[in-house]
Amino acid sequence: MNKAPRQTLTAPIRRIRFVNVALFFVFWTAAIGVRLIWLQVVRHGDFVERAARQQQRTFEVAPRRGVLYDRNLKELAMTVLVDSIYAVPNELGENRASTADILAKIVHNEHDNFTSEPQMLARFNASRNFAWVARRVDAETATRVRELNLKGVYFQKEFKRFYPNNDLAAQVLGYVGTDDTGLGGLERHFDDEMHGTPGHVMTAVDAKRHILGSEESQPMPGENLVLSIDANIQYMAERALDAQMEKMKAAHGTVVVQDPHTGQILALAIAPRFNPNDQRHMDASVLQNLAVSDIYEPGSTFKLVTYAAALDAAGVQPTDIVDCQFGAMTMYGRTLHDDHSDRFGRVTVQYALEHSSDVGAAKMALKLGNQKFYDYIRSFGFGDRSGIELPSETRGILRNPKKWGSTSILSMAIGQEIGVTPVQLVTMVSTIANGGVYMPPHVLLQSTDQVKGDPRLRPVAFRPANQLPSTLPDGAHRVITEMTSAKMRMMMQGIVTEGTGKKAALNGYSSAGKTGTAQKVDPVTHTYSHTKLVASFAGFAPVSNPAISVAVVIDTPTVGTRYGGETSAPVFAEVAQEVLEYLGVPHDQPLKTKKEQQTMLTANDVADDSLEDNGADLNQMFADINDLPADDPLRAQANAGALPAFAADDKSAITAKAAEAQAEKKSPAVAAKGKDSTLLNLLPAKVLATFRSKSAPSPDAQEASLSASPKIMPAVQMRGDGGVVVDASHRVAVPSFEGGSLRTVVERADQAGLRVQPVGSGLAHDQAPAPGTMVPAGTEIVVRFAR
Repeated sequence: MNKAPRQTLTAPIRRIRFVNVALFFVFWTAAIGVRLIWLQVVRHGDFVERAARQQQRTFEVAPRRGVLYDRNLKELAMTVLVDSIYAVPNELGENRASTADILAKIVHNEHDNFTSEPQMLARFNASRNFAWVARRVDAETATRVRELNLKGVYFQKEFKRFYPNNDLAAQVLGYVGTDDTGLGGLERHFDDEMHGTPGHVMTAVDAKRHILGSEESQPMPGENLVLSIDANIQYMAERALDAQMEKMKAAHGTVVVQDPHTGQILALAIAPRFNPNDQRHMDASVLQNLAVSDIYEPGSTFKLVTYAAALDAAGVQPTDIVDCQFGAMTMYGRTLHDDHSDRFGRVTVQYALEHSSDVGAAKMALKLGNQKFYDYIRSFGFGDRSGIELPSETRGILRNPKKWGSTSILSMAIGQEIGVTPVQLVTMVSTIANGGVYMPPHVLLQSTDQVKGDPRLRPVAFRPANQLPSTLPDGAHRVITEMTSAKMRMMMQGIVTEGTGKKAALNGYSSAGKTGTAQKVDPVTHTYSHTKLVASFAGFAPVSNPAISVAVVIDTPTVGTRYGGETSAPVFAEVAQEVLEYLGVPHDQPLKTKKEQQTMLTANDVADDSLEDNGADLNQMFADINDLPADDPLRAQANAGALPAFAADDKSAITAKAAEAQAEKKSPAVAAKGKDSTLLNLLPAKVLATFRSKSAPSPDAQEASLSASPKIMPAVQMRGDGGVVVDASHRVAVPSFEGGSLRTVVERADQAGLRVQPVGSGLAHDQAPAPGTMVPAGTEIVVRFAR
């Protein structure tokens, strides 16, 4: 019997195997997919970056910094290619120490620690492929290193800032650091525009670091600046200033030459200067641009504002009669004096200005009143920034009339209780010269990407204009009428021909101006000095069609009479004469022979400005600096972060920082007096004349005052910003100190919880605040002693 064949079970087994294999491949494929996603999607950016680091090298290409041109397209600051030296430490091998020693003997100087042998060797040991030896060396140093032919030492071209005229207009141009960053002047103010945009070079390399190719993005050069400065006029101003500085043995000096019809600055000379090409020997004390960042008391030059405002708003005429009361005028217990040689009675307004009568100027201001006088001062540009394209410009000091004392208007009339800059002063004179319109000062003509040689960039040679531009710039405004301007020009011409400014007379040209002499702080005695003065002169020429305005300020002359008419007026005459001849301005007066000129100079001169005791109101002056905005360079806190530290010595100008530094040097007790004491030393000299004129504080007086102060220090504390905090919750009445000796005054003040600032010697004569005034405990009372 045949049996049916037996069926096999292979089909189910094969199906299971197939499923298993299929599942395996599915999972394997999924794992690979996940891994690929992880690598190519999630980690894509990371791997691209790693590949770029391994296969590519990127180098930054420095841009060429913009050029600074004068108005005639003469280069004042430019960028040149120089050699920098570097080494490849791997190639030096075991000779690193000896190579560093050899190179340091050639490239190192005592002012640059970067090129010292220890620093150089440390760089060699810290890197294998690259280390700087010295950057931007001069041609002689580069040649000496090349002649050594050292293995592993190479040269690379780099940009270096170069100033073809060395110290010409140094404070205006500024300077740059090693990294090509502007650190002063226009270089700092326009650093972003002039620096340019760096380029890049990207190279591809193989595993052995062989270059396979490269891609470049070219650097964008910085903007070029065309200035209103004329290099020739700048040189004339600096030469005249340097000669007078040497003759008068002065501390500092400033000369500003301006076009009165446009406000353009033609020259801004400051002495002493520095050479920006030689940063190794820079003196930090001369880096500051005194023309815009430092203030001084204008003194009698400010009488031009007083008389112009009186003529314009009070109906005063040059031929009107003013009673100068024989040189003495009393108001609210304060007596204003003229110079001892100028004791006039009833004279014309013009005569009073020509002979710089303080009483005459005060009476002009009284005709205006506080608010109107203040409005004219502001309109002339004082108490605010001019907007000139230079860094660290200060507003100066000008209080609101609400804070004026009862006799502050007398002080303002003769240039006291106010701080101005030389640029503000010359702009005020230009306003009178051009017909009465304030034109904001400018030092920049244009910013352009064009370079010298491009037909689109043309020089803008200065040609004196006889009228204002048809379209006035922003900030320009009328201050006085054209008629008032004409009268003031005529009166100012009389100052040169008949008054205190005879040494400002020119040969072949008419000139007009005003002298000024102001006292400054003496950091040795910590009081205002009758021997340390600031002499100034501000004027214009020719009178009928002014071509230029010039302001000259000389700080602390030590030879001769040291007054503005003797010290600064001759500088004005020399600069104005040379500039007018250089510009080809036609003569408006007959030329004089040398003998005639000598006769004019040796004629009897009129006495210059009064330095008599014209004590101004003290009480409203203490907060002048504190009231300025925080960004003003006169504020010490703002200066600390914005400017280099400047040493304060006995030649420093009257700035907040200098006065504060001197107070700290004097003694801890004086420094503890805080901002009020500092501000007292910042006030214009004549502000404290009532308390300063009789004699300087005796050593005993100073010692007694300092010994008494610590007893009441808990009532006075210093804020973080330098201000003074007193215990306002506890008020005491100011006792009367009149007739008391210094010891008696100190004891009475100590018993009342008050401090004393003694001035002079002898018995107590005057004090501020007045007896009976309720003040917070710890308030400082100023007491003048006299014999």
